[in-house]
Amino acid sequence: MKELIPDRLPEHVLIIDDSEIQRHFMAELCRDFGIRGILHAEDGRRAIELLKSQPQIEAIILDLEMPHMDGVQVLHELANLGLDPAVIVASARENTLLNVVESLGKSLGLRLLGVLRKPVLRDQLVSSLSRYSAVQLRSEGEEQYDSGPELSVRDVQRAVRNREFEAYFQPKIALQDGRLKGVEALVRWNHPVYGMLPPGRFMELVERSQFISELTLQMLDQSLRHCLVWQAAGLELSVSINVSARSLADSLLADAIIDRVSASGIPPCRVILEITESAIMTDLSTTLGTLARLRLKGFGLSVDDYGTGFSCMLQLSRVPCTELKVDRAFVNGACQSTHLRVLLESALDIARKFNLRVVAEGVETEDDWMLLRNLGCDEAQGYLLARPMPGWQLLGWWDEHAVRLSHIA
Repeated sequence: MKELIPDRLPEHVLIIDDSEIQRHFMAELCRDFGIRGILHAEDGRRAIELLKSQPQIEAIILDLEMPHMDGVQVLHELANLGLDPAVIVASARENTLLNVVESLGKSLGLRLLGVLRKPVLRDQLVSSLSRYSAVQLRSEGEEQYDSGPELSVRDVQRAVRNREFEAYFQPKIALQDGRLKGVEALVRWNHPVYGMLPPGRFMELVERSQFISELTLQMLDQSLRHCLVWQAAGLELSVSINVSARSLADSLLADAIIDRVSASGIPPCRVILEITESAIMTDLSTTLGTLARLRLKGFGLSVDDYGTGFSCMLQLSRVPCTELKVDRAFVNGACQSTHLRVLLESALDIARKFNLRVVAEGVETEDDWMLLRNLGCDEAQGYLLARPMPGWQLLGWWDEHAVRLSHIA
């Protein structure tokens, strides 16, 4: 595999290490990648001073063992002061401690690009830096979310009535050959005043309302229409629709889904309904009845965000699912973290034992891709492959990117 140098790198990096030799080594690696704005700090105190006075610093490479203020204290200080550089931790300490530090960074809400064990290899630093673009995009989206408009259930009612919700589609790519296998439908709200809103801005509100099942059916209708267009162009794709716990408890939902798919002419086996682990545990008897009926009619059933909920192998054995989606938390950085890799391998092993197809979410680097392929994962989706897009863009996107994806496979 050729070395991947990301298109978007931080322009200003602060290297924090009490070893002058290590600082210069990291600086040389950064210069090799074209990074020219490189600053040095010999301990945490000096680093915090620089971060306060020079807000152009976009990323830091942080050692853990330093005098005066160690790396763990620096992470806490970043969170306390609201400083927001992307963070790469580099330390010679044991993997168990590094895993704890990684969990700490995530719990503090920091933009953690990687936790590397010294001596740091060039490919490891490239892999961590390659996450900068995706993390930056998510950060910008969160800023938009925080400053977004206040919405009410009445707004949701109007939006459902006026069909303001739109389906965007993220491709799912086969890891073994790079073929386009399907898409996941992701909802966006085309608000008449505030423009296109991401799901994080409104889905919690919608799920608390009485309109969640109607929104699910609108996403299904839009997806089926696009599937017919893609089919006419020669792409017989599966489409995944997210179904909430509240919708699964709606005894009439299964009838509505079955009727609409039957009327569309799209085979039920190409419609995959995604449910979260926690949804399985909600009103179990009704949920299992709904899922059993849908599976009998040939629909695919996917357990979404596997590993983040409270279910176990016993719950998976109760659900007639056909697919397991591994959450991004187990994918990002698994090639560098022994603990994450063990969890990822465990999820894949469980899927094989249940004869389930496995889709990995949040694939952002070629290292992620290669690891998943080598471990036998079936499909992937994430920013390395494509961001969610309107349905009318999919055919053009595939014409442009089919060759690229076949090459990385």
